[in-house]
Amino acid sequence: MIVDRDGNVTIIAQEKASVKTLVNNIEQSYEKYKNYHLIVRLSSLEKISLEDIIEFLRLSNIHRRDKKSFVIVTDQTDLDQMPDELVVVPTLQEAYDIIEMEDIERDLGF
Repeated sequence: MIVDRDGNVTIIAQEKASVKTLVNNIEQSYEKYKNYHLIVRLSSLEKISLEDIIEFLRLSNIHRRDKKSFVIVTDQTDLDQMPDELVVVPTLQEAYDIIEMEDIERDLGF
């Protein structure tokens, strides 16, 4: 697990371990990340299934409930199959755009 911080955003990247392992690692270290918007980059993993993405659902719900953005970045899955509760985008730039839009919505009270 590779962790990088960019202002109020924490970017977590996974290179080799499974998605399930990554989710467990994030949950164990969640206290370090809970005050930041989270971007989880799965770009280096070969094929990502819908079941893999759903592994993040509980973590995403907790994070979003606390008024922080949670965005998954991967171009290795069918974005049309993703559940509405999760934000999945194909590029890192789109992840930053989503966070910016969600910040504006929060500031406006949505």
